[in-house]
Amino acid sequence: MPSDDDTESEVLIAVDGGVLTVTLNRPEALNAITPTMLATLADVLDSASADETIRVVVLTGAGRAFSAGVDLVALGDLDLTDGSVGDLLDIPARRVTGLLSTMPKPTIARINGHCFTGALEIALACDLAVVVAEAKLGDTHAKFGLRPTWGMSQRLPRLIGMVAARELSYTARVFTGTEAAAMGMVSRAVPAEGLDDAIRQLVEALLANSPGSLAAYKDLYREAMERPLGEGLAYEAATDYPIPDTAERLAGFRT
Repeated sequence: MPSDDDTESEVLIAVDGGVLTVTLNRPEALNAITPTMLATLADVLDSASADETIRVVVLTGAGRAFSAGVDLVALGDLDLTDGSVGDLLDIPARRVTGLLSTMPKPTIARINGHCFTGALEIALACDLAVVVAEAKLGDTHAKFGLRPTWGMSQRLPRLIGMVAARELSYTARVFTGTEAAAMGMVSRAVPAEGLDDAIRQLVEALLANSPGSLAAYKDLYREAMERPLGEGLAYEAATDYPIPDTAERLAGFRT
């Protein structure tokens, strides 16, 4: 995997105390998404998913943006037939969003600035998100004659409701981090100077709890998004999870 010393890479990583921070690294282009960035990000997340020493993944952007979305200039003469960006981007992007939403550890989007369209789809695939209050976000697919292919149409209405999702996507309007928090799209909106503290506090709270319990919750909540209530209740009752630290965590209360 690339490291923070590999400044030419479009994705940087840093590991500290079980926390993997992944940084989209094209600040001169507002971290606009390229096929190379997506392929590298997918490989990083795949490795993190299997690495038992990694307990939390934080995804963010270098400079003043999380990401401005797909770099349409970098696509050159690629034929965007019927509003689709095509397999060159779709295949690795779906791998990224799938890993963020299914790996057995919490994923956090640290939205430090602009977050548009494809980048918003990636952020929505994370379990939690903290955003700078004044950051600008938006689903601008319709503005450019595009259609979502990385999960926007499925994840956004599940988070904020169908009517609100339609309004944002149909109008392609830009909204703030404060609005995103009010709609329930993100966990919290904070001033720019408070973003690092908010992420630190959230990560510390996650690290204090059982990794096995968090993995179980992640799977159960994902199933809750996809199943009717009756099926979800049956799935919860029938599914077992490995949680090896239960006895240790209860020991102080059973003596």
